[in-house]
Amino acid sequence: MTVLILAEHDGQKLRTATRQAVSAAQAFGLPVTLLLFGADLRAVAEEAARVTGVSEVKRIEAPHLAHVLPEDVAPTLAELARDARALVAAHTPFAKNILPRVAALLDVAMLSDVVQIEACGRYVRPIYAGNLLATVENPEPVQLVTVRATAFAAAGDGGSADVESLAAPAPNAGLAEWKGESLAVSGRPDLASARVVVSGGRSLASADQFDALLGPLAGRLDAALGATRAAIDEGIAPNDWQVGQTGSVVAPELYIAIGVSGAVQHLAGMKDSKVIVAINRDPDAPIFQVADYGLVADLFDTVPKLSAALA
Repeated sequence: MTVLILAEHDGQKLRTATRQAVSAAQAFGLPVTLLLFGADLRAVAEEAARVTGVSEVKRIEAPHLAHVLPEDVAPTLAELARDARALVAAHTPFAKNILPRVAALLDVAMLSDVVQIEACGRYVRPIYAGNLLATVENPEPVQLVTVRATAFAAAGDGGSADVESLAAPAPNAGLAEWKGESLAVSGRPDLASARVVVSGGRSLASADQFDALLGPLAGRLDAALGATRAAIDEGIAPNDWQVGQTGSVVAPELYIAIGVSGAVQHLAGMKDSKVIVAINRDPDAPIFQVADYGLVADLFDTVPKLSAALA
């Protein structure tokens, strides 16, 4: 029996979340097989074979898998999972779009957003916006699990796994078609895996002020930019910058919350950060209850000075 991991990549490199899923899967105490779907997987397969803790890499490639559609890969994953003990993936939109379909095909329940694997079939996951941790048991013969990547360290290099090519599934019978994508291009680190995150709230008032104040600070620290849901709803920041229960869950080494009140929805997405710094002129803001360092001050006066000091 093995543990399968559905790998996520950009065609050239594995996503950091996949390496974190590899670390999580070690708790099963079984050999780990990394599954790669794509069109040209040579570079990704070479990297995957080097990941510590991976026993085997299976690559499934075809031109129609250049953009992985759930309708294409779910039947193949279900067949592979029938002979495995578990199918694991990081809790990302990519996996959340695929694993529920696999669970339906296998007629088993799945566990999502797991932060600790105590044993095969016994997991810890957050509930009530992260305010409580529930220990749950899943008796299914095949365990389907998504893990919160930030709860696990990323597996490094050092392995030498075998790479095997499998036959690709046929294109789906017109069930879905890839039309295109529109991605925001940024030179900043990816929000979900950034070492430093600078986040802003609604008090920044406008997108121009958000960029003018937080952009230079993020640039000095090589940080990703994040935002609260309120700031997103006000159109102050793009939707993919949202940190919180309904956005990205992050756990960087340093999280700087600027003009962020600390609503439960936001805290659920960042409270596992290693060091939290809060700047807010309201001394009673809930964010100060989770902050390691807090500064009660006007952000419009403080942030430019901080950016200048770091120049």
